[in-house]
Amino acid sequence: MVTTTYSTSFGMATKMLANSIRQDIYNIYGFVRLADEIVDSFHDFDKVSLLNRFEISLYEALDEGISVNPILNAFQHTYHKCKIDRKFVEAFMHSMRLDLTKSKYLTVEEYQNYIYGSADVVGLMCLKVFVSGDQAQFDALKDSAMSLGSAFQKVNFLRDLKADFEGLNRTYFPGTDLNRLDEESKAAIIKDIESDFAIGLSGIRQLPMEARFGVFMAYRYYSKLLQKLKKTPAMEIKNARIRVSNHKKIILLTRSYVKYQLNLI
Repeated sequence: MVTTTYSTSFGMATKMLANSIRQDIYNIYGFVRLADEIVDSFHDFDKVSLLNRFEISLYEALDEGISVNPILNAFQHTYHKCKIDRKFVEAFMHSMRLDLTKSKYLTVEEYQNYIYGSADVVGLMCLKVFVSGDQAQFDALKDSAMSLGSAFQKVNFLRDLKADFEGLNRTYFPGTDLNRLDEESKAAIIKDIESDFAIGLSGIRQLPMEARFGVFMAYRYYSKLLQKLKKTPAMEIKNARIRVSNHKKIILLTRSYVKYQLNLI
């Protein structure tokens, strides 16, 4: 319910995963979505207090193997079943906490550290599910999983410039003045994302069959979104939220399936 309510695109891609791994991805998404909503949406409440209580409940769930919070209980089940590294969870929560206090990322190091915690480790958690305990396969694919997570997050940053800057007073891209976003700055951001996508795609091709098409579908959707952002003038990007319509998502799904069946990914 959480996945399909908050993200039609991710919900669609998740449905393309095999039944054997789909629920675990829902469980991970539910956890990260709830934490993200606390820092991004609960403006009329004490976010610090809410996140503190959430984090206490999270680690209690992981330590005790049970929670009365159904989302955390679902996540702890996947956490233990798939042997997710605790440092991934800690890195994610660290980045969520940064969103409560930090509004600008002035250096590349700060930017990369935030993305590692907010996106890369989510890719690593999902990869733990995909490889079903095969540590050698996890080690071989972890760099591409992190790159794909980075690409997805950076696309979201570029798409949500207006909401992040005006609504939350956040600037993620270092060295970029959003009041004067020009084509050169936009091109540099897109080139960086395309590099991440290329590395991510190489890993998708090596994923187990149970996961490959679902992850490829997510890759195709975000690639399409990046294409639209690339064609949109810089001044328009920061004044509107670019999206792919549900109709075009269905077309994209059909074409992606054909490519997948013909082994053209």
